[in-house]
Amino acid sequence: MLRTIDLRGRALPPAELLAAVPRAGVARADALSAAAAIVSDVAERGETALREQAARFDRVEGHALRVPEEHFVEALDRLDPGVRRALEEAIARVRHASRAQVPPAVTTEIARGAVIEQRWRPVARAGVYVPGGKAVYPSSVVMNVVPAQVAGVARIALASPPQAEHGGRVHPDILAAARLLGIDEVYAVGGAGAIGAFAYGVSEIGLEPVDVVTGPGNNFVASAKRVVAGVVGVDSEAGATEILIVADASADPRFVAVDLISQAEHDEQASAVLVTPSAELAEAVTREVEARVSGTRNAARAIEALRGVQSAIILVDDLDTAIAFSNAYAPEHLEVLLEDAQVERFVNAGAVFVGDSSPVSLGDYLAGSNHVLPTGGQSRYTSGLSASTFLRPQQVIRYDRDALHAVAEGILALAKAEALPAHGEAVTARFEG
Repeated sequence: MLRTIDLRGRALPPAELLAAVPRAGVARADALSAAAAIVSDVAERGETALREQAARFDRVEGHALRVPEEHFVEALDRLDPGVRRALEEAIARVRHASRAQVPPAVTTEIARGAVIEQRWRPVARAGVYVPGGKAVYPSSVVMNVVPAQVAGVARIALASPPQAEHGGRVHPDILAAARLLGIDEVYAVGGAGAIGAFAYGVSEIGLEPVDVVTGPGNNFVASAKRVVAGVVGVDSEAGATEILIVADASADPRFVAVDLISQAEHDEQASAVLVTPSAELAEAVTREVEARVSGTRNAARAIEALRGVQSAIILVDDLDTAIAFSNAYAPEHLEVLLEDAQVERFVNAGAVFVGDSSPVSLGDYLAGSNHVLPTGGQSRYTSGLSASTFLRPQQVIRYDRDALHAVAEGILALAKAEALPAHGEAVTARFEG
């Protein structure tokens, strides 16, 4: 089921290490083309396009695109008490952690009378997407909304797919989570169409364009974000989930196996990878995965993901090679199960989970960290969702007359060198007469 790739005895550069476990590139390419068409359709035809897409993808017709008040009330009334307590705890933990992500304003005195203030301003309006296809994620409501609120975003809209089994309503657990957070602008719109609606607005249903779009989803949602980037700000393209575990002989194969399965159950395109120098661990994990996966609720989905080219056990010569592979792969979720963790050497990952008691599912729900993370190797250059996603740094410049005079000669020299004399005149005019 989960293939083993033996790279021992081979000194490979990062590109060849990556080639051993290809990501689902064809699926992403196809998704990009389809997402572009869907987004364009929404931009041009608004509500009509959204309703046609709901009928096609969600098997829903005639539903309320904007969620009415009574749906929120009914959802919260019916929410399981244990789920409510867990959501409230998650809200508190993520809010606590997110506060540390808001940088303080800093004032720097460059010279006497010359001051630059670095301040952070929230966007005015954010659109957050919460998946609801193969699984339902009230936890993603928390992960998207709380950082935006901590950042100070005044207006937050949420979109999630309409559910055929709930009469075209957004899943009640998602609505209940939204109500717990005070969000009342929610749309029963899913997939790439929701991303297009956030970017361009849909006047027929009162949906105004947003400034930033965030949230996880499948490859179509991730691709739609790429399509609208530049029209609006987007967080990372959080597509099909990934887990990479770096482990040595000290790791418990049961923990490795259940953690691989836990992410494989998300989606058939999910990536589950173990990198280890221990052949004994590799064999034990293979046995554990085969023994456990068929007994899970989402066995068919997990088995398909584990069988895919994007999943594997990689045997390497040593820990150095394992770390090199991890840094080249740049996973969404990285688990480090090593006798000596050496966390500082793992530089590319959306989030890093260290030790036996820090499984990825902890981060999915109640660690306090955010579970909306970059996939597809993007953690090499971008980060997961945080309060900073909704903030813009601004520089406020205040020079008095003497401070400007002190640099006037340099401004004139540079303006002349760049053949922009009016730049210099804008300074000299202040000292005339």
